[in-house]
Amino acid sequence: MPADRSGAALVTGAASGLGLATARLLREHGMPVVVCDQNADLGRRAAEELGATFVSADITDEQAVEQALDTAAALGPVRAVVNCAGIGLPGRVVDHGRPLPLAAFAAVIEVNLVGTFNVTRLGAARMLANEPVDGERGVIVNTSSVAAFDGQIGQAAYAASKAAVAGMTLPLARDLAEHFVRVVTVAPGMFDTPLLAALPDKARRSLETQTPHPARLGRPEEFAALVAHVLANHMINGETIRIDGAIRMAPR
Repeated sequence: MPADRSGAALVTGAASGLGLATARLLREHGMPVVVCDQNADLGRRAAEELGATFVSADITDEQAVEQALDTAAALGPVRAVVNCAGIGLPGRVVDHGRPLPLAAFAAVIEVNLVGTFNVTRLGAARMLANEPVDGERGVIVNTSSVAAFDGQIGQAAYAASKAAVAGMTLPLARDLAEHFVRVVTVAPGMFDTPLLAALPDKARRSLETQTPHPARLGRPEEFAALVAHVLANHMINGETIRIDGAIRMAPR
């Protein structure tokens, strides 16, 4: 965790799943947290439960993200930004003779890549104004996916977006090193999130058995624990860390 616990954290996609678990753990560690999500109903409930602050924002909207950061800055210097917001729109490149609509591909790239970069750049700019604590002004943690490396059939857009998030991690870390800001990416495998909860039991069991050990879906709190360790460990920088039970995704 950041040495300055009075510093604030902004967590995107924090109304549910990985983002919610991360926001919860940061609050348990005593950090003021802004829950940022487009789902206003879930976001407000999450913030109320956690004793956090909710802001509705589209991560691709510069003004909305600036307002979310303003809200975080009112709680303390922005020391942590965790990007968990993202979408997945599966579709084969050509399906029944029809090519995947370019707009569908672009939508995934816009949210998962451009949105992540938008929050990263604006969050980093805020951190530059912080006084260094233990030689650090802040940490940005982005979310990739094992699909970045083992993309399945129908995941061309999603895999491309998540591979790009992983790919920009080192240059972002190098860009911000002189300002004492770290950038790290976490690449989760199959986690028990609302997205997977909608799958039939048979499909969920299949995903569980694909994971060598432990042979189950990951728990959101396990993702959150890794994020908390990244925030606390100053030597983790410029790296993409898989958290996946040694899974390597099959083609389908």
